[in-house]
Amino acid sequence: MKNQIRDDSDHPLINKSYKNTPWKKAAASVSLVLLGSGMTLAGGYLAGHHQQLSLSASNLAVSRVNAAPPLPAATDPNFVIEVVKKVGPAVVRIDSSRTVKSRVPDEFSQDPFFQRFFGSQLPEQQNRVERGTGSGFIISSDGRILTNAHVVDGADTVTVTVKDGRSFTGKVLGKDELTDVAVVKIQADNLPTVALGNSDQLQAGEWAIAIGNPLGLDNTVTTGIISATGRSSNQIGAPDKRVEYIQTDAAINPGNSGGPLLNSRGEVIGMNTAIIQGAQGLGFAIPISTAQRISNQLIATGKVQHPYLGIQMVGLTPQLKQNINSDPNSGLSVNEDKGVLVVKVMPNSPAAKAGIRAGDVIKKLNGELVTDANSVQRAVENSQVGSNLRIELSRNGQNVNLAVQPGAFPTEQLQ
Repeated sequence: MKNQIRDDSDHPLINKSYKNTPWKKAAASVSLVLLGSGMTLAGGYLAGHHQQLSLSASNLAVSRVNAAPPLPAATDPNFVIEVVKKVGPAVVRIDSSRTVKSRVPDEFSQDPFFQRFFGSQLPEQQNRVERGTGSGFIISSDGRILTNAHVVDGADTVTVTVKDGRSFTGKVLGKDELTDVAVVKIQADNLPTVALGNSDQLQAGEWAIAIGNPLGLDNTVTTGIISATGRSSNQIGAPDKRVEYIQTDAAINPGNSGGPLLNSRGEVIGMNTAIIQGAQGLGFAIPISTAQRISNQLIATGKVQHPYLGIQMVGLTPQLKQNINSDPNSGLSVNEDKGVLVVKVMPNSPAAKAGIRAGDVIKKLNGELVTDANSVQRAVENSQVGSNLRIELSRNGQNVNLAVQPGAFPTEQLQ
């Protein structure tokens, strides 16, 4: 498990010379070479800005999250009750535990003083068990369950408890740290299941209902609205993820992780995953379209291939252009006001092999205009490893057309 969210500038793939200027900070905020390892926490994922986080949910200093008061329903005033009745039986509690081994440093175990003082009582190795609780929801009647990867990451044992009180031993079929999605399987039949909705058409202001087990309080229901969509991982303080999050003011706390976010019809539109510590009414969920796409790969192969180019980039604006061209140390010069500026190209990456250079301005991808880095990342994520992407770019005022084949995101970066 990894328990620290790091700034992009601390990652070995990102050159530290890009720090401390406005355009460079902007460039560091979005990258297709996403950092590979996320903050891991059994049962509670707090997205924060450069904060150390405890592995144990019980040790978290969690500020109270105040959700917006429910508004009168446009139709049935009891629609939330109906949603809970419909979906509640398919929401589960997931308890995980892992054994952590720690050794006494050699300088102590081999020091004659400590040997004389402790004698044979000096332990060579100590074990401790870390436990956490999260949530999940059943997607098939034979026991396939979606949850967050950080809920089960590194777990020796996974126990799934359904609403009627039955407990099952869970097997992790696969997990993907880049999107924080995991699939757990239990041996059971005729289980209640959720209905999956459409997260691609969500709009701010729609109803949002969360069901989960926050802080060990099973089957807790909170309500609110969709506050925003398309929040980047950098915006919420988790730059190592590859998700465009749903933001909601429905109260989410540690233990809600992996539980469903529902619309007014009781369809799952997201998987609750993160909060910002100290904030109020700021919760984030993985869109169900993303979770479903990732889970299908996990179920089929046990792993996920993420296409990537290997560039660091930022959306161009006139102000950013001015900042770059006025900085003699930038090493770049920009003649364009619009498009996506390539700030850095990783060595031996698909982008480098295709001939993309730092200072290039991407104008189109597969014939579609691009105006921000998120649109480039989205297009790459929706492509296939080894497929061809047509890129139109501007280089020193000249139009250049290139074909690049996205590669598989290097898994060693997840370690």
